[in-house]
Amino acid sequence: MKKLLSSVILGASVLALAACGGEDEKLVVGASNTPHAVILEKVKPILEEQGIELEIEPYTDYVLPNQDLDNGDLDANFFQHIPYFEAQKADFDYDFANAGGIHIEPIGIYSKKYSSLEELPEGATILLSNSVADHGRMLSLLEAQGLITLAEGIDKTKAEIKDIVDNPKNFEFDANTAAELLVQMYENEEGDAVLINSNFAIDNGINPLEDSIAIESSESPYVNIIAVKSGDEDSKEIKALVDALRSKEVQDFIVEEWGGSVVPVSGE
Repeated sequence: MKKLLSSVILGASVLALAACGGEDEKLVVGASNTPHAVILEKVKPILEEQGIELEIEPYTDYVLPNQDLDNGDLDANFFQHIPYFEAQKADFDYDFANAGGIHIEPIGIYSKKYSSLEELPEGATILLSNSVADHGRMLSLLEAQGLITLAEGIDKTKAEIKDIVDNPKNFEFDANTAAELLVQMYENEEGDAVLINSNFAIDNGINPLEDSIAIESSESPYVNIIAVKSGDEDSKEIKALVDALRSKEVQDFIVEEWGGSVVPVSGE
């Protein structure tokens, strides 16, 4: 009887330990180095309190994070804005879902040769990313600054160079450089002006607010999101991740750390 009682007590103790001291859930998230991975580091302790271990996988390109999400190496990724996300789904038939918008990184126009847009000369060469998914955003910024006019009636998030209908200064547009190499082109004084995504600018010590000669409005529709496989957006872990990223603590950190060159959002 004593042996039986001891076995029952031992079994109950094991179950109690398993319930109280079980392993944390692990969430593996792919992210661009800056600002995405930096922001995720602030989220780690918040998720840890909820029994979720966050593992951050850093990336320096815009292709592998979606491939790795698709093949199951990642539970989520955090590097892309909505138009790029939608284009990737269409191009590669990814079955992905947008789990929530987190922030905007205003794109900027930079020049080592000229201190204002007005100084750009006739026939100036403007360097753009070779990612067609970026062109609509970059061309919309150029149009908003009065440098070009795009065709009426088009979806400007999908605009291409061929959609320019008015180019008063006859700018030449060079879209042959990978997005991650545009900073190098700028530093080497290639072209007359370069359009650079803020994550690459910040990652290379460039301040988009201080160093650009023009910058995108914070009302931009290019919200950076948490992307997951369809169905995972409703999981406990992903919801906890998005809630933590949208928390006042993390949003305040974003504002303080980047002073407006990364802008938090509260909606999707």
